[in-house]
Amino acid sequence: MTKKAFQGTGTALVTPFRADGSVDEKALRRLVDFQISEGIDMLLPCGTTGEGATLDADETDRVVQFVIEQSNRRVPVIAGAGSNSTAKAIQASKRAPKLGADGVPSVGPYYNKPTQQGYYEHFKAIAEAVGIPVIVYNVPGRTAGNIEAKTMLRLAEIPNIVAVKEASGNIGQIMDIIRDRPPNFRVLAGDDMTALPVVAVGGDGVVSVVSNEAPGMMRALIDAALEGNLTGARELHYRLLPLMNANFIESNPIPVKAALAMMGLLEENYRLPLVRMSAGNREKLSAVVEELGLLRMAR
Repeated sequence: MTKKAFQGTGTALVTPFRADGSVDEKALRRLVDFQISEGIDMLLPCGTTGEGATLDADETDRVVQFVIEQSNRRVPVIAGAGSNSTAKAIQASKRAPKLGADGVPSVGPYYNKPTQQGYYEHFKAIAEAVGIPVIVYNVPGRTAGNIEAKTMLRLAEIPNIVAVKEASGNIGQIMDIIRDRPPNFRVLAGDDMTALPVVAVGGDGVVSVVSNEAPGMMRALIDAALEGNLTGARELHYRLLPLMNANFIESNPIPVKAALAMMGLLEENYRLPLVRMSAGNREKLSAVVEELGLLRMAR
């Protein structure tokens, strides 16, 4: 199977920190190499899972630049550049191509709660300000607002808005977008648990959290689904489902970073207001990670 641009499995990459709160570039190098060795299709640093909200502009640029340099063009790098301020989102999006990024994901404005026309004007302004591909990120659970299918389809007509990362959990809405989208507009699941259903109804892949821990398995799941092998995809889906659930037993990315620490890939450090997970939840997560054999896989 020859994959098209912005298709397949993208990893919403975590950002490893040292105990003093600085970015751990040594661990970041390990993570990037681990992802690529397992066949991931795209890397997306500095998003929600990458604690992008607590990275300043210089740190964001350095993480993006480092991921680009370490990946060495082996996979596309889509650089987090969203904001609830349109002007700030444009500034961040303009920096991304200068760093060598292949595109930018841009989240629906949070806290402001714009109207549907406000969403349209926000993303239109970003797209018109930059020359690289823009992926719209719809995640109502974090933004308190939903970008409706009609609005998304209007945005899909803008030439360099090339995809949506759809994390609404509303399969009906997602199917409306898939059915009526322009031919080259990609629809990516924004939740691991909906990745198989989204691809099964015509979607193009996933931007995944679980692929931080199990990139090869998640890539195999999506590849099987894209090839029409739903039996194989379903088997992998249910194998990974306990980890998909465990990754959200507390706020993302607390569990996924805890699991990666168990795997020896990073030190378990966060930036406030995120904190280490509770002992009870850690025990549950550890059992899932061990059952999947991930403690041995990364070493």
